Amino acid sequence: VQLQASGGGLVQAGGSLRLSCAASGRTFRYYGMGWFRQAPGKEREFVAAINRSGDRIYYADSVKGRFTISRDNAKDTVYLQMNSLKPEDTAVYYCAAAWGVHGPKSLASDYNYWGQGTLVTVSS
Repeated sequence: VQLQASGGGLVQAGGSLRLSCAASGRTFRYYGMGWFRQAPGKEREFVAAINRSGDRIYYADSVKGRFTISRDNAKDTVYLQMNSLKPEDTAVYYCAAAWGVHGPKSLASDYNYWGQGTLVTVSS
């Protein structure tokens, strides 16, 4: 599967952005999906994950209550709604797909495919 992330940009602290990740192919519904991010000089970290049917979700503590992951299997797309953004949310955000997993996964090693990343910059 190929993943194309979009929706990044520059936003002021407290603002919102919605990231999208469109998948190619007709097997999207068999993939667990996740979002990760990597800030300058830091390691890639888990943000949120959603299972194949969309009824199980897992968030990193740092984004819980502010970010919402969702998916539309009819559109082969996963979303990340980001509210109450903080400067520390500044990073390149990556979507990823994990083949055949049953639950939401937080380890990068569980994912088989990665998108190219989209930059989110939050100004103070």
